[in-house]
Amino acid sequence: MSILPVIMAGGSGSRLWPLSRLQFPKQFLTLLGEQSLLQQTIDRLADIDAAYPLVICNEEHRFIIAEQLRQIGKLACNIILEPVGRNTAPAIALAALAATAKGDDPVLLVLAADHAIQNLKAFNQAVQLAKPAAQDGKLVTFGIVPQSPETGYGYIRQGIAQAHNGTFAVQQFVEKPDLETAKHYLASGEYLWNSGMFMFKASRYLHELEKHRPDILLACRAAMQHVDLDLDFVRIDEEAFLQSPDDSIDYAVMEKTSDAVIVPLDAGWSDIGSWSALWDVANKDNNGNAVHGDVILHDSSNNFIHAENALVATIGLENIVIVQTKDAVLVANKNNVQDVKKIVDYLKCNGRNEFRHHREIYRPWGKYDSIDNGHRYQVKRITVKPGAKLSVQMHHHRAEHWIVVSGMAKVTNGDKTFLVNENESTYIPVGIVHALENPGKIDLELIEVQSGGYLGEDDIVRFEDKYGRV
Repeated sequence: MSILPVIMAGGSGSRLWPLSRLQFPKQFLTLLGEQSLLQQTIDRLADIDAAYPLVICNEEHRFIIAEQLRQIGKLACNIILEPVGRNTAPAIALAALAATAKGDDPVLLVLAADHAIQNLKAFNQAVQLAKPAAQDGKLVTFGIVPQSPETGYGYIRQGIAQAHNGTFAVQQFVEKPDLETAKHYLASGEYLWNSGMFMFKASRYLHELEKHRPDILLACRAAMQHVDLDLDFVRIDEEAFLQSPDDSIDYAVMEKTSDAVIVPLDAGWSDIGSWSALWDVANKDNNGNAVHGDVILHDSSNNFIHAENALVATIGLENIVIVQTKDAVLVANKNNVQDVKKIVDYLKCNGRNEFRHHREIYRPWGKYDSIDNGHRYQVKRITVKPGAKLSVQMHHHRAEHWIVVSGMAKVTNGDKTFLVNENESTYIPVGIVHALENPGKIDLELIEVQSGGYLGEDDIVRFEDKYGRV
């Protein structure tokens, strides 16, 4: 029986601000190695007999996920879009219903897209131990062997060994403890961290959900009755899905079922829930510094420093986190990084956009970087992928001047269509219908200078769009 990976790719990841933003959360960031956490999650399945993954995400992140799957050759109309977040129990129900729609009944391996696992061999062994139990109808969860009295995780109390080698009964789910309780859990050797990873047959999950939360299953079944295929995305019935209650798989199923078992996992796991947690798993120099980018250190130790596009130099610093991006800099004591969320809350309350998106914004056709702005003008650096085309559009309040830096642009300007080569430019007046396309084999790079009385992104009227945004 094959394994179908189900990757949960929702979440905002605000604790890793300013790298993680609402529209570009941590699962899409390259934090460890050369790939994003999402790509690493999928690639670590290479030695497991698994099908193409099924990814569950929200509408806003769909093009980012599609591009990252395309980069690793795992894009195959396998992205289910949630019109609104309803927690993990409904999301997994959507995946299970999609998996069984054609009469199949695969074993689902449910993983979060934003976890790090250092020991792939141990992870693979745990999956192989869990598979026979899942095939026999058990609902398997993976419990992380704790390394410290962590208060930020829920715990699972491990019971007696089961008939399937390497699995144990689930005796109790417990909430995040205080420090003294966590120390007791660690000393007892009976408790494991709740990883949020699961394995079970699709039909068994649906059966248990119908038994314990039929209201969730009813809404999800209705949502999957009317599915639209849009490019590489599976769109469900929004109105039906809105009727689903918000609940986690732990509360809805795992704490209620009599068939839950647990497989201990000791594989260098981390949910990278804070900058200090990222420092724990990152490569460090002889002085305990984890650095990324252009960094100069003098008399500094045990720091985490991330420089995105500028030189960061430190003198006499210890136990400090510094994260520099194009539009923000965070400086924090490593012992206080849990308060980063308070900064994000402040940004939200004060109407600032730095919590929402980076200066560099990704689009299905490529990306743009807002490199300068002032009264009645804005300058962007635009990158258009080969073969990609921006929507046919018009602006009421701004004119645009395009200067091609590299590649070739195919431009529609009113009733004329023409090519613009490197070091050439063109002008789009206010109110003129226009379009931009890259007909070449390399990225098209251009500078766009906008001018006018209103420069907001919502000053756009789309007439035609290959990405379904009209």
